[in-house]
Amino acid sequence: MAPLPQHATLFQRLFGNTSGKLVLGVILGAAIVVPLLNQLPESSPFHVPTFVVSLLGKYLCYALLAMAVDLVWGYCGILSLGHGAFFALGGYAMGIYLMRQIGDRGVYGHPMLPDFMVFLNWQELPWFWYGFDSFAFAMLMVVLVPGLLAFVFGWFAFRSRVTGVYLSIITQAMTYALMLAFFRNDMGFGGNNGLTDFRDILGFSLRTDGVRNGLFVASALALAGGFLICRFITTSRLGKVLYAIRDAESRARFLGYRVEYYKTFVFTVSAMLAGVAGALYVPQVGIINPGEFSPINSIEIVIWVALGGRGYLYGAIVGAVGVNMAKSYFTVAFPEIWLFFLGGLFVITTLFLPKGVVGIFSKAPSHPLPSLRALLARPAANQGTRPGDAL
Repeated sequence: MAPLPQHATLFQRLFGNTSGKLVLGVILGAAIVVPLLNQLPESSPFHVPTFVVSLLGKYLCYALLAMAVDLVWGYCGILSLGHGAFFALGGYAMGIYLMRQIGDRGVYGHPMLPDFMVFLNWQELPWFWYGFDSFAFAMLMVVLVPGLLAFVFGWFAFRSRVTGVYLSIITQAMTYALMLAFFRNDMGFGGNNGLTDFRDILGFSLRTDGVRNGLFVASALALAGGFLICRFITTSRLGKVLYAIRDAESRARFLGYRVEYYKTFVFTVSAMLAGVAGALYVPQVGIINPGEFSPINSIEIVIWVALGGRGYLYGAIVGAVGVNMAKSYFTVAFPEIWLFFLGGLFVITTLFLPKGVVGIFSKAPSHPLPSLRALLARPAANQGTRPGDAL
């Protein structure tokens, strides 16, 4: 794949990649075909059961999460082991909204308090639950809460020039700390059991086939939108700086680029995408609990990206969907040893497929823009911008 011209149009930047077109076509095609097949009679060999629709929707949420990790790891060199926290925070924001929709239909019939709060003798709704009876407010929190956490974390970590394995450990520690906090009953998030027993979304029952299909379509559209956002970033002048930071951070800083600004920006955008993935995941699986904060979940996300192909965007999608489909099969066929299959797959990929699965079929480098040597060897003044103007 030839590098994009310096003054490529927006359409060329977003759709100039054949593989990208194919991925978008598959995603949008699935958004149309799967719901239609679900409507066929159960006797039809092409009928897709509703539980399969929800399972595929869950895979799409994982794909969006993996792509968010690939944005920071594959294109900026930030190996985050804490994106499971952003995913879970987006899921909790959606879970609180769904709990508010239950109203007095809970077991205890309280018009305001969820059942777990009545059971724990809470007298009033916590202040941070107010506003979540509005879908618009809840969706704002889905992106704002993970984004704000990522911005604050990134601001201090990147300004302190924490990089490499040290940054990975800190992100994992952040996730673990949040998991311990959300396990506490007095936090107001359901403790160990989390939030569950959801009934409605936007006034429609979650138990109907139509809503399940709608959530699947929403997940597919979110994945397609996330792909376009990531591609817009990585094919822009900002993307060139991200490549420079990934490959030679010290030299990029020496040229005058405020590296911490770029890192914080892309880290925040990635966290917001992870939050959206978590929000779409919760109504399809019917529960959100502190287990989603588990550090092993964040490590597994990195495995998806590595297996699919780091630095390709669509590689993250392939890795997330492929690994989770294999996981669904192996946990049923080989429940006692399926983890060995997953570990063996990761080892084989590391040894023999350093570019991941999509690297086998792609002769292009993982970044389609000019090489680092060409970028950094040219004075910033000759590019028509000052260092840092790309952001």
